[in-house]
Amino acid sequence: MNAPLESAAPLAASQLSLSYGHGRTRRRVIEALDLTLPAGQVTAIVGPNGCGKSTLLASLSRLHAPDAGAVLLDGRDIQRLPAREMARRLALLPQETQAPEGLTVAELIRFGRQPHQGLFQQWSAEDKRIVDAALTAADLHALADRPLDAMSGGQRQRAWIAMAIAQQTPLLLLDEPTSALDLGHQLEVFELIRAQAAAGKTLAMVVHDLVSACRYADHLVAMLDGRIIAAGPPREIVSEALVGELYGIACTLIEDPATGSPVLTNLRPLR
Repeated sequence: MNAPLESAAPLAASQLSLSYGHGRTRRRVIEALDLTLPAGQVTAIVGPNGCGKSTLLASLSRLHAPDAGAVLLDGRDIQRLPAREMARRLALLPQETQAPEGLTVAELIRFGRQPHQGLFQQWSAEDKRIVDAALTAADLHALADRPLDAMSGGQRQRAWIAMAIAQQTPLLLLDEPTSALDLGHQLEVFELIRAQAAAGKTLAMVVHDLVSACRYADHLVAMLDGRIIAAGPPREIVSEALVGELYGIACTLIEDPATGSPVLTNLRPLR
């Protein structure tokens, strides 16, 4: 069983403005954006390429400093929080991950305990228990001693998520966690994400596949040109008009008979 989590910390953006580049090449990507992640739920951020999804996620995790506005964790500006406190409250799984050659699954997951280690603190029985729980959550016990570079893409992605689980943060941000995975491995990763929400975590993920976002997220944030154009439960906000505005395609929406989530059919270019 996982260790009890602190109560899910609300994360919010207030009048957030973000830019890329320097000098004359500097370009505003997001302007005066407001966002609140519902506690204990999975939020999916969707929209076309270049709309600002990953930039927003980077700012929510303090990797991208804002031009104006703020990202607030329990009402406190994350730019002013100590790094160790941030690492204990929020974990980020970026789109591109790298590990030293030969690193095993268990060794990777142990890195998740670093924010909880003091200068003279020894590896504890509690640390071992949390790593074991993360291995169990990601169904990786049988692969604990296998090098990451000898595993499939889906297994590696589950190992990285398990490292974030071992970090024991109430908030977890994931940038395209199923990118380049086949359908079976995508399902494994999404089910692992759902399990973390069921355990009390608050999660936000950037997702390209709108149908998967609708199926696995409680809350959907639709972005276009650096703006949020719709936000709420997928069943309430996803419409044929929204799909057309986001992606420039026409479609017919039907309801998944098993989950009730929206499914896109009859896709065609808008004329």
